[in-house]
Amino acid sequence: MRRSFIRTLVPLAAITVGVTACSSDDDGGGGAAEPTLGDPSAVPGATEGTSAVTSGGSGAETTTGASAGTTGSTTGSTTGASGSTPDSGAEVQTGESILDTVQANGTLRCGVRDDLAGFSSLDDAGDHVGFDADFCRVIAAAVLGDAEAVEFVDVETEARFTTLQAGEIDVLSRNTTWTASRDGTEGATFLHPTFYDGQQIMVSTESGFESIDDMDAAVVCVAAGTTTEGNVATEFAARDLEVDVQSFDDIDLVQEAFIAGRCDGWSSDGSQLASRKSSYPDDAGGPDSLVIFEDVFSKEPLTPAVVDNDTQWAQAVEWAIYATITAEELGITSETAEDDLAGDDVAKVGFLGGENADGAVLDPGLGLAPDFAFQVVSQVGNYGEIFERNLSEIGITDRGLNALWSDGGLQYAPPYR
Repeated sequence: MRRSFIRTLVPLAAITVGVTACSSDDDGGGGAAEPTLGDPSAVPGATEGTSAVTSGGSGAETTTGASAGTTGSTTGSTTGASGSTPDSGAEVQTGESILDTVQANGTLRCGVRDDLAGFSSLDDAGDHVGFDADFCRVIAAAVLGDAEAVEFVDVETEARFTTLQAGEIDVLSRNTTWTASRDGTEGATFLHPTFYDGQQIMVSTESGFESIDDMDAAVVCVAAGTTTEGNVATEFAARDLEVDVQSFDDIDLVQEAFIAGRCDGWSSDGSQLASRKSSYPDDAGGPDSLVIFEDVFSKEPLTPAVVDNDTQWAQAVEWAIYATITAEELGITSETAEDDLAGDDVAKVGFLGGENADGAVLDPGLGLAPDFAFQVVSQVGNYGEIFERNLSEIGITDRGLNALWSDGGLQYAPPYR
């Protein structure tokens, strides 16, 4: 039985996030009521009759501030950024690591979402499932020895970093792109990317388009307040094509506009398009009525993040992630972990926290139990298992850049020794 808790965090007042252009993983997830598309003016955030961004990228605008949303998930209680939970960010300033706090509390507070199939959504029992949710469990297994000791906190897109800074969550695992601006201005330390993504375009199979090159003068719909707009304009300009980019306040409104025939194409991170394609309504044609072009025209490393200035906590979380990659490199799975720990392969035994030939157990000084990797792999799985279990269901079967380095991908863990 899963021992997880769910809270929903939304900001209570307008929050200005300085100088940071959101990346295309942001879906502008505000809580606006869904409009009727029969009246174009009823769609919040839509730029009716004019391009949000013209091809060539000149004049492209991205939102450098974020206005706080007012509604959130109904799966748990609603708490503002000034809630009653411990301010872990403040604890870092006094010299106490969040690692100590999490271990003392016996629970990891992990910032996620509840609406992106394959990455983090709610199952029929109300439990968070998906790739990002499983990495919350990976961290809990490493730090607490219990993959289910997670309090899942649903956070709106625009509140992610303020929630992290305020100490309302211990770690953010919510399809968030690592960028220079975010690294420099959001008070967050980004760790090893769990998923290397990139922006793509999705169209209807009946559109007549076979590639981006066929889409001259097309209308492409995106979520507002993200660099998705500028990326589309730049890509079309590079191909000497015109484009009319229409922006909407959140990804649900983009889908409504697309279904209503207001968009020739829909652009976002490839993983988000795959997720939306997998659950596309049957009455709108279902998943088979859509095609995602193979062209990838941006870099979107989706990365967990922790608050700045807490090296011990950052290292603990990062090595929890590395444990899944190293396990796959060594051929250790959730089914074989127990036998591998008791086996005679020195590399596997040492990695899983067993004794070497001299009877010594490696303690690298990470503040984690020597068997933390065993707990991660036996309870959640190696990287390949996590990927296959969650992402194959939304049609992502090709590992691509997320393959191990030995298979031509970018997933690579430092040596555990």
